[in-house]
Amino acid sequence: MKKEIGKKIFGILFILGAALMFALMNLFVNAAGDLPLMQKVFFRNFFATIIVFFFLLFTKEKFRIHDKSCILWLFLRAGIGFLGIILNFYAIDHIGSISDASILNKLSPFFAILFSVFLLKEKPTIPEIIFVLVAFAGAMLVVNPRFDMEIIPALCGFLGGACAGFAYTCVRVLGNKGERNYMIIFFFSAFSTFVSLPFMIAFYQPMTGLQWLYLVLAGLSAAGGQFCITAAYKQAPAKEIAVFDYAQVLFAALLGFLFLDQIPKTLSFIGYAVIIGAAIANFIYRLEKSKRETKKHSISQKNHSESG
Repeated sequence: MKKEIGKKIFGILFILGAALMFALMNLFVNAAGDLPLMQKVFFRNFFATIIVFFFLLFTKEKFRIHDKSCILWLFLRAGIGFLGIILNFYAIDHIGSISDASILNKLSPFFAILFSVFLLKEKPTIPEIIFVLVAFAGAMLVVNPRFDMEIIPALCGFLGGACAGFAYTCVRVLGNKGERNYMIIFFFSAFSTFVSLPFMIAFYQPMTGLQWLYLVLAGLSAAGGQFCITAAYKQAPAKEIAVFDYAQVLFAALLGFLFLDQIPKTLSFIGYAVIIGAAIANFIYRLEKSKRETKKHSISQKNHSESG
C-alpha cells in the first residue's frame, strides 16, 4: 500500500512537472515574437527527436515497431498531432493570452471521450456526456464568440484541442497494441520535424540571439514535458493523476502575467473554472466507477471460488 501511494505521489509530481514544462514552452513560443509559424514548430520538435533518438539507440529493441498494424496508427497520431501543434502555436501567437490557448488545448481529454466512440468502440456514460457538454460551454466563455477576425485564433485553439484529443486516442490504441511510449514520442517528433523542415527552410527568417534562445528553450521544454508525462503514467494510471495536468493553465496564467503582462478577461477566468470543474468531476466519477468495478469483480471472483 505504501509503495502504491509513493508511486502515485511521484506520478503527480511528474505530471505537475509536465504541466510546468508545457506552460514554459507556450511562454517561450510567444516570447520568440514574430517568426514564421513552421520555424517555431520545427524547433519545438527537433530537440525531442534528438533526445529520444539517443534514448532509443541504447535500448534493447531500438527503433523496432511492435507490430505492423501499429504503423497506420503511428502515422495518424503523428499527422493529426502535428496539425494540432500548428493550430496551438497559432493560437499562442494570436489569441492574446497563453493561458487561454492552454485551456483550449486542454479540451483534449473531452474530445478523446468523443473520438473513443469511433476509434475504440467505447460507449460514453450519461455523466461523461454531461461533462463534455459542460467543458465545451466553458470553452465558449474563453472563446467569447464574436463575428469578426479575432475569433479565428480562438477557433484554432479549440480545433487544436480536438486534434490533441484524436492523437491521444491513437496513443491509447497503440498502447493496447503494446507499442512503447518512447517509440510513439520519437515517431511523432521525427515526423513533425521532417515535415516542418522544408517549410522552415523556404520561409526562414533570421533570428536574434534572444529569439534563438527562446526557441531552443521552447524545444527543450517540450521535450522535458514529453518525458515527464511519460514518466508520470508509468508511476500511476492516467485515471488517477490526469486531472493534475490542468495545472498547466494556472502556470500559464502566472507566467503570462509575470513575463508578458497578460491578464485574462473575466469571462476567460469563468471559462477556466467551468472546464477545470468539469475535468475534476469527470476525474472523481471515473475513479469511483473504477472502484465499483474492482469491488464488483472481486465479489464475483469470491463467489465463483466459493461455488467451485
